[in-house]
Amino acid sequence: MSQGAETIGEDFALGIDSAAVVEGAPVRGHVGGKDAIMVRKGDEVFVVGAFCTHYHGPLAEGLVVGDTIRCPWHHACFSLRDGQALRAPAFDALARWRVEQVDGRIFARERVKTAPPRPVPARVPRAVAIIGGGAAGFAAAHALRAEGYDGPIEMISADSAEPYDRPNLSKDYLAGTAQPEWLPLRDPAWYREQRIDLRLGRRVERLDLSGRRLLLDGGETRGFDALLLATGAEPVRLPIPGAEGSTAFYLRSVADADRLIAACSGARRAAVIGASFIGLEVAAALRARGLEVHVVAPEAVPMARILGPDLGAHVRRLHESHGVVFHLENTATEIGSGGLTLKNGGALAADIVAIGVGVRPNTALAEAAGLSVDRGVLVDACLETSVPGVYAAGDIARWPDRITGEAVRVEHWVVAERQGQTAARNMLGRGERFDAAPFFWSQHYDQAISYIGHAPAWDRAELSGDPASGSCEVSYFAGGRKLAVATLGRDLDSLRAEVAFEKAMGALL
Repeated sequence: MSQGAETIGEDFALGIDSAAVVEGAPVRGHVGGKDAIMVRKGDEVFVVGAFCTHYHGPLAEGLVVGDTIRCPWHHACFSLRDGQALRAPAFDALARWRVEQVDGRIFARERVKTAPPRPVPARVPRAVAIIGGGAAGFAAAHALRAEGYDGPIEMISADSAEPYDRPNLSKDYLAGTAQPEWLPLRDPAWYREQRIDLRLGRRVERLDLSGRRLLLDGGETRGFDALLLATGAEPVRLPIPGAEGSTAFYLRSVADADRLIAACSGARRAAVIGASFIGLEVAAALRARGLEVHVVAPEAVPMARILGPDLGAHVRRLHESHGVVFHLENTATEIGSGGLTLKNGGALAADIVAIGVGVRPNTALAEAAGLSVDRGVLVDACLETSVPGVYAAGDIARWPDRITGEAVRVEHWVVAERQGQTAARNMLGRGERFDAAPFFWSQHYDQAISYIGHAPAWDRAELSGDPASGSCEVSYFAGGRKLAVATLGRDLDSLRAEVAFEKAMGALL
């Protein structure tokens, strides 16, 4: 995640030949030792920082779209004109430099300051309340301040930790290669500086929407003018004996991850119930810690329902090559202190059991308040619920998706962040439709799968390339309509698929 000390390419401060900068093809270099890229758009040339401010992805390998550039790793989007992070998962702006063209050469001059926030419309909420301290809640609070909103913001989170990078929990953090200080999205001082009242370890017991008040645990009440519901989801609990025992672990919070990490000390064998993305990421992380890992799942091919048989089979082979043992077309019927009892009558020894069989949206608060709920909190294209001034985002929101033509609910981190940003801007009267194509990534050892779009059901999967080579693309269709694209080792193709979906939805003009 940290920038290397060695710079690459020419020093743009000394100037480069104008002919070397081709439209849409970023040129890697530096400005006085600071990594940078130079990008041409028509007669204009921009110089901005070379690395994404999210996970340090190389923007020189990204995609230029209009006057923006998108990160090849996790699809963050930045303005080339002012360096601002336009879409999550990045929040911090890129460095940028003034550009001058003289006698056929292009020079990067002095560093340019970050642009001021947009002016706020005359009518804004007197106070904003955000219920939930996850991806959507944090992104909304950040966007409100970035858009210039100066009123009170209160964020109420049942989690005892400041908002953190949840996807990392099943990846590097669980594997032991990410330090705890990498997880927080911002340090505590940021919330104080931004005047965001962050209430951790607190629950909202009831919503009084007509009176615009929240009732917190302990009897405290808080008022609001605009409200974002971002209560997220919770793991599905297995309805079998022992699933709540001392050897069984669910992974949702950093506290869950810390308990699982502590249990790895002295453990030799682990069982993972569920061959989902989370389940297999946990399996990879536990292998990195040196544990023997067995995966139990009911399907014949891991993740075939989502990724198709070819890519699913590749994922299985990849894990097997790292020592994971699969017990497929099987389920656990009981968890004991020494391991699992399986449906086929077998037994599996395990010191710890990680359970990853899906999550359920936390919609009880919304439902009790009388909001429209149907397999999620129903929202319109601007993420507003059935009550004006009340928005929902993230794992609980079910919105009209123009890719599938249906109302959908998606449990992706980046989707939650982007929805939080959209909801915040709409609280300020922007009238912005949420039309970002859903995106997520999943890390398995040294290979990352990127998935763009949403295909809950598909009738045809077209494979391009060979998964075994580490480079392939799978497109998913229903009734002749492309709904989603998964890629392995083809980051630019994933970005191009994102742009194609946006164009199809009319979101990109």
